[in-house]
Amino acid sequence: ELMASLQSRLQALWEEQELVLSEARECARWGEQLEAVLRGLCEPKEFERYLMFIGDLEKVLSLLLCLSSRLARVQNALSRVDGSTEPEEKQSLNERHELLSRQREDAKDLKHNLDRRERVVSGILAKYLTEQQLQDYQHFVQVKTSLLIEQKDLEEQIKFFEEQLENLDQSIP
Repeated sequence: ELMASLQSRLQALWEEQELVLSEARECARWGEQLEAVLRGLCEPKEFERYLMFIGDLEKVLSLLLCLSSRLARVQNALSRVDGSTEPEEKQSLNERHELLSRQREDAKDLKHNLDRRERVVSGILAKYLTEQQLQDYQHFVQVKTSLLIEQKDLEEQIKFFEEQLENLDQSIP
C-alpha cells in the first residue's frame, strides 16, 4: 500500500511537472516576443545588457537553488549523525556543510548583484517601453523566476519520492 501511495504521489508530481514545463515553454515564447520588440527599440549595447541579465537570471537562480537543496541534504545527514557514525563521515559532512554554506553565500551575493542589474535594465527599458510594456517585462521576469523555482522544487520532490520508492522496494524481500 505504501508503494502504491508513493507511486501515486510520483505520478501526480510528474503531471504537475509537465504543466510547469508547458508554462515554461509559454514563458519562453513570451520572452522571445519581448526580445524581438527590444531588439528593434534599444541600442545594441543596451539590448546586449538585457540579454545578459536574462541569461544570468536563470544561471544564478539555478545555482542558488541547487546549492540550497544540496545544503539541505547535508544538514539532514548531519541531523542523523549519532554515536555510531564514523568520525571520518562526520568530518566529511561538516566539511561539505561548510563548503556548501560558503558557496551559497557567494551565490546570494551574485543574486544581490543580479537584483541591482535588474533595476539598471528596468531603467534602460523604461526609456523605450510604454508603461504597460514595462509592466509586462517586469511580470515576465517574475514569472520566469517563479517557474524556475517551481521546476527545481518539483525536481527535488520527484527525486525524494523516487529514492523513497527505491529504498522501500529494496527493503522488501
